[in-house]
Amino acid sequence: MEDLSFLIVIFTALATPLLLAKFHISNLPTAVAEILVGIILGKSLLNIIHVNSTLNQLSSLGVIILLFLSGMEIDFTLFKPQVGKDKQFWTPLKIASSSFIIIVVLATGLAYILKLLGLFTELPLAAIIFATIALGIVIAALKEQELLSKPLGQTLLLIAALGEVIPLTALTIYASLHSAHAERVWLIALIFLAAIFLLARSRRIYHFFEAIDKSTTQLDIRLAFFLIIALVSIAEGVGAENILGAFLAGIVMKLLRPKEETQNKLTSLGYGFFIPIFFIMTGVKLNIRALFADPQALTLIPVFLLGFMLAKLPIYWILRRRFKNSNAWAGTFLSTTTITIVLPALQVGRNLKVITEAQSGAFTLAAIIVCVLFPVLFNKFHQPEPEDLKKTKVNFIGANLITVPIAQQLIKGWYDVTLFTDREDNYRTYNSEANIVFLDNLTQAALIEHQAFDTDVIVMAYADHERNYELSQWALDENVPRIIARFETKNVANDQYDRLTEQGVEVFNTFEANISMLRSMIEAPATFKIITDTDSGLFEVTVNNRRFTGLEIKNLPFINDITIARIYRNHEFFAPHGDTELQQGDHLIFTGNKTIIRNIRQQLEIEN
Repeated sequence: MEDLSFLIVIFTALATPLLLAKFHISNLPTAVAEILVGIILGKSLLNIIHVNSTLNQLSSLGVIILLFLSGMEIDFTLFKPQVGKDKQFWTPLKIASSSFIIIVVLATGLAYILKLLGLFTELPLAAIIFATIALGIVIAALKEQELLSKPLGQTLLLIAALGEVIPLTALTIYASLHSAHAERVWLIALIFLAAIFLLARSRRIYHFFEAIDKSTTQLDIRLAFFLIIALVSIAEGVGAENILGAFLAGIVMKLLRPKEETQNKLTSLGYGFFIPIFFIMTGVKLNIRALFADPQALTLIPVFLLGFMLAKLPIYWILRRRFKNSNAWAGTFLSTTTITIVLPALQVGRNLKVITEAQSGAFTLAAIIVCVLFPVLFNKFHQPEPEDLKKTKVNFIGANLITVPIAQQLIKGWYDVTLFTDREDNYRTYNSEANIVFLDNLTQAALIEHQAFDTDVIVMAYADHERNYELSQWALDENVPRIIARFETKNVANDQYDRLTEQGVEVFNTFEANISMLRSMIEAPATFKIITDTDSGLFEVTVNNRRFTGLEIKNLPFINDITIARIYRNHEFFAPHGDTELQQGDHLIFTGNKTIIRNIRQQLEIEN
């Protein structure tokens, strides 16, 4: 029977997303669907799956890996001070911090009201439960909407992270204070010290892995599991919850800056096997029939449900300061989901005998209701923000006969183009032809002030190569992702050209470009026709969207509309085949109609 239950769980994990796709159910997150299927197959209804030691261990490992991957999803650049635009005053970190402070205050107030009414007397435990957020379900919902790299997604991720880690730490302290070893509560700090120590020690050897790693060793994955086991063991050793150690292990791994393939492999392992077992078993272990048979539990369910909702409701007004109205509601709904910490919190309460079975059941069912209902409302209310659909930003330093026509062509595609010049006559001549900013002095300070370096691509287009060299150095100082510099003169005695190429600057020469174009017209007229044709063209896009990593080319949704000629990967070109799998950062060189390039670029280059 144990083997049969395990087989049913694995089959359920496979069948659930297939059924969602078959019946076009897109508003229900897969994680929530897995909990519901677990309820149907568990003791609540069909009682087909029976809990055993194997499933318990795999479920525990699932939640550990879920919290580990949650720690790896946090973008720590959000913690850096952001200056400049006024709307950036409400950064994801500021919004998340403000939101969770209000959540804690309201959760404590609601717990106090329940105590006054005699419905639940253990105030600290109630406050912890009302303040919790299901980080795993939040991440699953954000992943499916491709929002993890967007400001809204990172804001909700930070709110959920605070709503999981802080209540988890508070629950650990609460349980320790009520145990026989309350004086050892200070030992919880050891897990944080251990995380800092492991981060410092791992940094020295992590980059050495690239030189010795091979397919049969997978050192990055071995390091990830070492961090998980080490910090989980320390957490359990000092009396903390093991998922706190797992979350810190994820943060340590993230700070080591692993390759994208590493995170993809860990995500595939987690969401492909362990994590679905956790969600399914969460539903299996619930006994809904017993809850409905208890009159006191039925009375408390709406009370606790209202408490979960009211504790998170003020998030709306804070999110509204940065995001559109519908997304503020969507974020509030998603932040209301809670179950991951509720279950261990209720177990602690039962062990300490400060909570009745009826109260525990009512809290559990209320948490299930918000987990089922509110992610669906999130999917229904969410709408793309303008910044989610932003075009690739290209800035030209120099407005002249070369740059203005190029700018006019680029703005027809998925590009936002601005030109900067300090020549007043050029500004007057071309101002009506393109978006041009005039600067009295072309200094580094002036360019920074006018956000010239706040761009995806910058082109130094003056005829004076000395000036372009200086401008390129300024752009390098400001860490512009792509720098293109015009360099008309190659002087053997001047090493600036070589120095720029060594620094990663892409250098072009109009004379050599003209020679190349003329040669193409003679040697490859059909290829030249593709490049210059008004209806079709030769394009290049970069695969940034994680949704496409690991996908075979033949399965691309738009593959029938394009022909992929080459893929540029790891500084090398190669000819792809239908079963070639895409990787993060691949450059696809393909031909196709110009009308579809915008849609393809948006799908592949959007960061997720």
